[in-house]
Amino acid sequence: MPVADATVDLAGARLTPGMVDLHSHGAGGASWDDDLADVEGGLAVHRAHGTTRSVLSLVAAPLPRLRRSLERVAALREGDPLVLGAHLEGPFLAPGRRGAHDPRHLVAPSPEAVDALLAAAPGVLRQVTVAPELPGGLEAVEQFVSAGVVVAVGHTEADHALTAAAFERGATVLTHALNAMPGLHHREPGPVGAAVGDERVTLELVLDGRHVHPQVAALLFAAAPGRVALVTDAMAAAGAGDGEHLLGGLAVTVADGRAVLVGTDTLAGSTLTQDAALRVALGPARQSPVAAVTALTLTPARALGLAAAPAGSAGAEAGTGAGLGAEAEAGAVAPAPAVAAAPAAGAAPLGLLAPGHAADLVIWTDDWHVARVWAAGVELDVGRAPGGP
Repeated sequence: MPVADATVDLAGARLTPGMVDLHSHGAGGASWDDDLADVEGGLAVHRAHGTTRSVLSLVAAPLPRLRRSLERVAALREGDPLVLGAHLEGPFLAPGRRGAHDPRHLVAPSPEAVDALLAAAPGVLRQVTVAPELPGGLEAVEQFVSAGVVVAVGHTEADHALTAAAFERGATVLTHALNAMPGLHHREPGPVGAAVGDERVTLELVLDGRHVHPQVAALLFAAAPGRVALVTDAMAAAGAGDGEHLLGGLAVTVADGRAVLVGTDTLAGSTLTQDAALRVALGPARQSPVAAVTALTLTPARALGLAAAPAGSAGAEAGTGAGLGAEAEAGAVAPAPAVAAAPAAGAAPLGLLAPGHAADLVIWTDDWHVARVWAAGVELDVGRAPGGP
């Protein structure tokens, strides 16, 4: 093992892996759908709150515009390895479950549309959300999966059987569980029931206390241990305060941190940061530190195929709770299977404090606020970022 260039005395502070956000739309007044001129500031907001790796989510838009956005994300990623790629949350969504997506831009996932998006910036598309009931939906799941893209079921009217069929075709994520989909019913379990029952599937959860009640979040943690990934679904208002904002081309009002489409009660993403989600998990949702931290680190890394080894193999959980103390006991978090390919050759795996992994680290205060952050071995100046702690 090489000798360290520097030694940092943390004086007993909590140390966890850096957090991975599968699903965010912006922050600090910047939206990932825009020309990316202000994205650096938006990413700084999330990094100040402990997110060291981000997937940039794009809302529904005309296909040519989405292609240009993918190309811009590809250019951004070339200079910023902390950007993992893009997530197309639209346009392949059910109109009746569109949430804050512009209905004018929703389309069925034809093979031609899928090919056009895959060809825009090869390798940059990490994840795509698909409503499987759309014409060609199940075929699109297979088409994206065969291209190495993680497919999520979401913004859907699908029932339990159809969602299970999408998982059999290769989908491995449920986009913001319980939001923009049928609920969990005792006679029709719906998409959530299908996801809980399939150990290959990761359930995104927006844990801001508004999208899902903390008691329901606790039920999901218990039903799918090690498979809940806490995401922000944050839009431009995160770290920017209340007021008027845009999500895609739609006007959004933010009051007391709650973002809704203007003139409606429809939630338009969130103003959440991942450290705040961690505190909700530890508090109202009653999760252990190991379970809560895993939901922000190892679980999302696995969902993207960026964890070190398939779950259940020796050492797969080692280091998840490093620095957390006695809570990090064996078996505190049930193993979940790997659902995507291993990291590319030469890429350091994410999600653990362990030799050979990316040096993404967060130092926490005793009350679980971010004190210091390292990403790819470099300490970030979190105190100067907009919306920083």
